[in-house]
Amino acid sequence: MPKIAELFETMEYGPAPESADEARAWIAARGPSLGHYIDGGWSRPVGGEFFPTLDPSNEEKLAEVAQGDAADVDRAVTAARAAHPAWWELGAHGRARYLYAIARHVHKHARLLATLETLDNGKPIRESRDIDIPLVARHFYHHAGWAQLMDSELADLEPLGVAGQIIPWNFPLLMLAWKIAPALATGNTVVLKPAEFTSLTALRFAELCHEIDLPPGVVNIVTGDGRTGAAIVEHPGVDKIAFTGSTEVGRIIREATAGTGKKISLELGGKSPFVVFDDADLDSVVEGVVDAIWFNQGQVCCAGSRILVHEGIADALADRLRARMETLRMGSPLDKGVDIGAIIAPVQLRKIEALVDEGREEGATIWQPSWSAPRTGWFYPPTLCTNVSPAARIAQVEIFGPVVVQMTFRTPEEAVALANNTRYGLAASVWTENVNLALDIASQIKAGTVWINCTNVFDAASGFGGYRESGFGREGGREGLWEYVRQRPDDPDDTVQGGRAEAATEAQDDTAGSSARSGGPPSIDRTPKLYIGGRQARPDGGYSLQVHDHLGRPAGEVARGNRKDARNAVEAALATKWARTTAHLRAQILYYVGENLATRQAAFEERLSRLTGCGPEAARREVEASVRRLFTYAAWADKWDGAVHRTPFRNVTLAMPEPLGVMAVVCPPEPALLGFLSTVIPPVALGNSVVAVASDRWPLLATDFYQVLETSDVPAGVINILTGLEEEMRPTLASHDAVDGMWYFGTDEGAADVERRSASNLKRTWVSGGPGRDWFDQGAEGREFLRHASQVKNIWVPYGE
Repeated sequence: MPKIAELFETMEYGPAPESADEARAWIAARGPSLGHYIDGGWSRPVGGEFFPTLDPSNEEKLAEVAQGDAADVDRAVTAARAAHPAWWELGAHGRARYLYAIARHVHKHARLLATLETLDNGKPIRESRDIDIPLVARHFYHHAGWAQLMDSELADLEPLGVAGQIIPWNFPLLMLAWKIAPALATGNTVVLKPAEFTSLTALRFAELCHEIDLPPGVVNIVTGDGRTGAAIVEHPGVDKIAFTGSTEVGRIIREATAGTGKKISLELGGKSPFVVFDDADLDSVVEGVVDAIWFNQGQVCCAGSRILVHEGIADALADRLRARMETLRMGSPLDKGVDIGAIIAPVQLRKIEALVDEGREEGATIWQPSWSAPRTGWFYPPTLCTNVSPAARIAQVEIFGPVVVQMTFRTPEEAVALANNTRYGLAASVWTENVNLALDIASQIKAGTVWINCTNVFDAASGFGGYRESGFGREGGREGLWEYVRQRPDDPDDTVQGGRAEAATEAQDDTAGSSARSGGPPSIDRTPKLYIGGRQARPDGGYSLQVHDHLGRPAGEVARGNRKDARNAVEAALATKWARTTAHLRAQILYYVGENLATRQAAFEERLSRLTGCGPEAARREVEASVRRLFTYAAWADKWDGAVHRTPFRNVTLAMPEPLGVMAVVCPPEPALLGFLSTVIPPVALGNSVVAVASDRWPLLATDFYQVLETSDVPAGVINILTGLEEEMRPTLASHDAVDGMWYFGTDEGAADVERRSASNLKRTWVSGGPGRDWFDQGAEGREFLRHASQVKNIWVPYGE
């Protein structure tokens, strides 16, 4: 036994184990086999199958967990569906009280929950105790507040119904809170599947729900492997799928839900850049790297696994990292002095080992500390890879382990290019003492969250989610609520659309007997072209389509666009700098577009009457509504701003709405002019460039409109207009990897095709609200459209000494 004086001299850590007695007693009292929690009670799996859950640190069996099948999922969905009306009718305050009770009970049982998490997951007890569980409580407290405010702040919205939620093993209880809290707050009921490796805290949470008398069926926990998750995704009674996990599985879910009408949100993989400029405090950077990649053994979707460092300080940083890695402690996760715990399972350990070996073969220099990882259990030492090419597999693939690669840059522009050299876009961190540089770089990195001089900081008030193939949707904050609500349906007694239809019928009656030809010389032939990159362009295929008026008479011809035309339009949209213009400038240009449309009002009214058969009054109303819509989005352009989240840290957390990038819009078939503007202009107002596929039925109004664009200072490539057959261009745009988002207002079959093809790069899609939407109503403009045209980036800026 060393003497105290010797310990002071060496400063060696002694063991400080957390007792697992209470957690093991809880397992024993309910085991050895743990069933599902469905409709407020415990039940064995219908198939009678169980599987073991193991302690990653010593490979010992903790318990047996039920393997759910389609019958179990069906029982859970049925229970959730039956519970939903009463849960919604309970009202905002009633739901708030239940969420508050959950938060309080998490606090009361925090130690047990933390210990169970560490036993089941292998992460250090310090992380479970000091980070995960407090954040779980925070999410339920925060969303209790949103439940209370729903009637005033979300008055025009309603819950989706039954939410199917599938969570990963890296943050088992925290991911549960991220999913369940907003779902319950907004009036949904839940069927949740925890990860097969880490089900224990989800089952303890179910027990907690039972303890506070949460109404049966509101929360249902069904355990199992991927088969159980697939049954949830495929169940027709589920209205919403929320998934956190791998990009590969996210792509499968996108394809499986295409055309079903289910709303989905995907929080997927990442390969996050950790950008270090030469003026950064290197000591802080080193500790930031510890938090970025060795937190939770690197099993973090937003782990800072790519260090991009200015080449002038690269060697100094690598030296300091090696010295710091020597001091990291790896061992029993229940030891309060341990920094790095165990890898979740042998399959993950083998993946990490294989990727590091591959990196070595590609020429990378692999460095690990001199000390050895424990031989019992599944452990992997912290690893630094230098001399790594940006194209190397270890620089591109998500390793999901305690492995970081280091690469260099010379200029800020090169740093941004390297940071964005990935198919992912979940998070990033920027390290510099120059706040102007930090904010400039943060705005250019394609990621949903950017931390400045910090990393892996989370809070319930701040949304989290990705760009690109890191998924779409947000969890946390106000933006996380949108994933669980929808617009309330319009008043069925509303007769605006009906009045317009009646006017159109009367106009048709008045003109039915008129002659198709009035004699005299033929008019000058004009075939409208496509509008690509600010110029009128002939179609690549050289074909045209005849357009007919409401009586079936030829009214003109339009270009028949093809795949090449769609690709050209996307390239033109990519070339614009519209997103970097000021919101004020975008607003002024849209006002100018509205002004120029108003000066051509008579011509557009005449075209509408001739084509659609509507009367003069209906035509006037549509053009005036179109001008108003342009003014509405001009007004919103510089008012769709972000927020400063009240996160409980010494920092400013900026939630910044950003454009998606290049957006494809398949416009609704009618109304001819208003439908086109209502779907093309909202993305433009927020800085997106748009490739619009005009209505098959009334494309001439869109081609008339590009003459307005040509006189309104709209930069080339911001709005590109394609005409032709929607079913020929839709597949190209839906599967195009350079298209970041797509709106579709058409048939159910077309919507399903868009969602299915979007899985190629997991672009954002919105396929609701086409047929049946009253485009003259105020519900056809505003926040719903702006939300779908933007994504939120959260930038964390610490302050103080």
